[in-house]
Amino acid sequence: MTETFRHSGEYPQQQSAAPVQHGGTQGAFAHGAYPPPPAHAPEAPQVPPRRRRARGPAALLAAVAIAAAAVGGGTAYAVQTLTDRDGGSSATSTDVVPTSRKGTVSGVAEAVSPSIVEISATTGQGKSTGSGVITRSDGEIVTNNHVIAGATSVKVRTDDGKTYEAEVVGTDSKKDLALIQLKNASGLKPATLGTSGNVKVGDEVVAIGSPEGLTGTVTSGIVSALDRDVTVSTGEGQEQQQNPRGEWPFEFGGQEFNGDTGSSKTTYKALQTDASLNPGNSGGALIDMNGNIIGINSAMYSPSSAGSQGAGESGSGSVGLGFAIPIDTVKQDLGKLRSGSQT
Repeated sequence: MTETFRHSGEYPQQQSAAPVQHGGTQGAFAHGAYPPPPAHAPEAPQVPPRRRRARGPAALLAAVAIAAAAVGGGTAYAVQTLTDRDGGSSATSTDVVPTSRKGTVSGVAEAVSPSIVEISATTGQGKSTGSGVITRSDGEIVTNNHVIAGATSVKVRTDDGKTYEAEVVGTDSKKDLALIQLKNASGLKPATLGTSGNVKVGDEVVAIGSPEGLTGTVTSGIVSALDRDVTVSTGEGQEQQQNPRGEWPFEFGGQEFNGDTGSSKTTYKALQTDASLNPGNSGGALIDMNGNIIGINSAMYSPSSAGSQGAGESGSGSVGLGFAIPIDTVKQDLGKLRSGSQT
């Protein structure tokens, strides 16, 4: 049963010169009786000396130089293909956290926080707050679709306190992903998109986002499970009614709904984490201890409760069940989002 969650080369070898034939001389000249040269004999053509194949250290150095050139060419190609349009480059290095601080939450937080933003979207229903991850230095940002769905305006605040207006570039409601672009932005620090294919249960992780509008909040935990089915709203069908008695609720546009999302829902495979996630963390980053983004935080489990202060009062705090869209899914979708697809 599907649960419904709260959003929250090789080179050819050089051939040596053909060997010189040293066969014996025949006839009258076999024993050295050579005739004198003619008076005006033309000069013999100058034959360049044979080059001897380098051996030892010199040959080794030459081989290393060729190999380095090959690797260098491959690296240049990889960087070129990962450099996006309009000169906005994406980070590709995995050396995000300084070696002396790798494996520490503080090291990850310091290195990655400049790449995480707070997103404020205005819709016909009011305002909603979420998070986003900078993917290019010119202000391209990936976030959840439900963070910006139906927005008439989008504003983004970066880690240094600057505020930008943004426009929606592409959306994919089925994967709950969206791409937005800041206006007149440059020199931003893009996050390094890692891989989620190698993630294992028990790996330590750090989450950064803006829960409840608290910009740059850092929490930590582990990966609790892989490939969890998560069902969330696509951001459509806002006519749904609040039902505080429902379990596995999600939050959208400042309202909480139960698991009955009707036709406007989508299910995807997610990473589960016990790092604390709360409303506003949606679209933020789940990060490994080397500073690489391994997921986009998207949902949380928040059990409903009926307290003594009044029936139907809904709990909204984190209980250590958070979910993130694997970064490999995000990377596969980036081309589509950049093309302006709106689905």
